[in-house]
Amino acid sequence: MVFPLRQARLSQHMNSSSYLSSASRAGQPSAKGYASACRCDTWRPPMVISRVRFPRFRWRQALLSGAALLGLSFGPDAVAQEAKEVDLALVLAVDISGSIDPDEAELQRQGYVKAFTDPQIRKAILGGYNGRIAVTYFEWSDAWRQQLLIDWTLLDSEAAIETFAKRLGEVPITVLTRTSISGAIRYAIPLFERMPYTTERMVLDISGDGANNDGELITTARDEALARRITINGLPIMNGRPNKYGFPPDPDLDRYYEGCVIGGPRSFLVVATSFNEFHEAVRKKLLQEIANITPDGKVRASDVPQRRQGVSGERQVAQAMEGSMPAPGKRPYALGCDIGERRSREFWQRRFQQ
Repeated sequence: MVFPLRQARLSQHMNSSSYLSSASRAGQPSAKGYASACRCDTWRPPMVISRVRFPRFRWRQALLSGAALLGLSFGPDAVAQEAKEVDLALVLAVDISGSIDPDEAELQRQGYVKAFTDPQIRKAILGGYNGRIAVTYFEWSDAWRQQLLIDWTLLDSEAAIETFAKRLGEVPITVLTRTSISGAIRYAIPLFERMPYTTERMVLDISGDGANNDGELITTARDEALARRITINGLPIMNGRPNKYGFPPDPDLDRYYEGCVIGGPRSFLVVATSFNEFHEAVRKKLLQEIANITPDGKVRASDVPQRRQGVSGERQVAQAMEGSMPAPGKRPYALGCDIGERRSREFWQRRFQQ
């Protein structure tokens, strides 16, 4: 709204010769030019329009509409189309609880480093149908203590395998407290869900020297992983000595792993009778997981899968091995899968009563 007095002064100024001459010198149209341009009988001074902010979602809609016209996609399907297929998605979960001292933790770490530098394992990794696998490595202890050392890494060449082994050997060693295999399984499930590759085989490899004594019951976490088509393999370490707190070793840890930890098609366990034998146990386990090599060192005919009848070699092997390992519950652990929790509770009760 313009007040009458202000409007009169403005009109007088616009009709003055000084304004007309200055406007002409600046190359701007005069008042008469504005009137003729807008074809109005009465000229009005130009209005100043403030900046108009359009809603952001309209710009996003415009971008998405343009992308649709170009045949582009930003959804999960586009990511899946670009994802490479691997012969195996392997999660390595290694125990660093209080029952393992720093020297033993170093033996564990070097066991995996040496395994990935082994020529036969490298040949197995690169000799599959796709010629590549995906691996990630984390260490665990308590229910909420997991350390991701190396995220998903594509092993598709000698150089990639060498780099993976080198990176693994350079990470500092850490030793924590309690033992939660169930926590390790819970941590591994979302790792598979966000894996940037596609595969028909998802394997969680758990190594440790004790039963679950922290977090939820081991069978609850295990069964959820199996429901998501994740196979769980085990590498129990039978060290035969008490830990630094005086907690006695589990004399039948191998049976505990068989009845309470592992499960799924082609699941198996390889026992290490000591930390000094851990490297050889890791080597055997990786060969059996990657190339389907038997524990006695013989190579199966399906070592290098071939595609036939529209089914990949890996799926043929999985179908052939389906049911060869007992499903969870067929060989139940006689002492119960909560034995670790009960032993831990009894041990600390005795310690506090002394």
